[in-house]
Amino acid sequence: MLALAFDTSTAAVTVALCEWVSGGAVRMRAMSDTLDRRHAEFLAPSIAGVLAEGGAAARDLDLIVVGAGPGPYTGLRVGLATAHAMADALGVLVHGVCSLDAIAWAAGRPEPFVVASDARRKEVYWARYDSYQTRFGEPQVGPPEDAAAAGLPVVGEGTALYPAVLGGPQEPLRPTAVALAEVAAHALSEGRSLAAAEPLYLRRPDAREPGARKRVSQPLMADQ
Repeated sequence: MLALAFDTSTAAVTVALCEWVSGGAVRMRAMSDTLDRRHAEFLAPSIAGVLAEGGAAARDLDLIVVGAGPGPYTGLRVGLATAHAMADALGVLVHGVCSLDAIAWAAGRPEPFVVASDARRKEVYWARYDSYQTRFGEPQVGPPEDAAAAGLPVVGEGTALYPAVLGGPQEPLRPTAVALAEVAAHALSEGRSLAAAEPLYLRRPDAREPGARKRVSQPLMADQ
């Protein structure tokens, strides 16, 4: 199985070309990590570079794995739209993986812990895990105090942003494309289905449609 994995749910663009056989370990053939929020500018060149470095063409792919968030609207839209466009053009399957699950997987912790990533607005996206392989409940968004309430160790970018609340920086800070591929490979080898490649926003986008225009002659104090 040859898979292209990528994630744009954070302030980074991470891409990897990986391969595995059923029940076997994932082998990374090439990867790229760019810490930059200009996802639309960096994703396509990163994909092209990773394919070239890994000695593969897009037509060789069997599967596409994409980070489904949670994350900001714009970043997730870039990654998921690219994944669906490539899958349609190549006639291959595309699977979504919760980006917090990829962080948890890379953490490799066998005991309960929490993953917290940057949600901006002084909040974090977070989820609790029984182990690096098992999430407990659904991802949430809220103040860092919510993530700390369980009294468990915390990993992820949230720990670097809110050290006083979450205990200081604990890696991994962000999801990697390799971890996405490993989560997907593990689930598929066990016969489990993966999530649809749909965005996990958890809250509404900042950009909204404008309301009805007011008349020019409307008094300034009319709304008060």
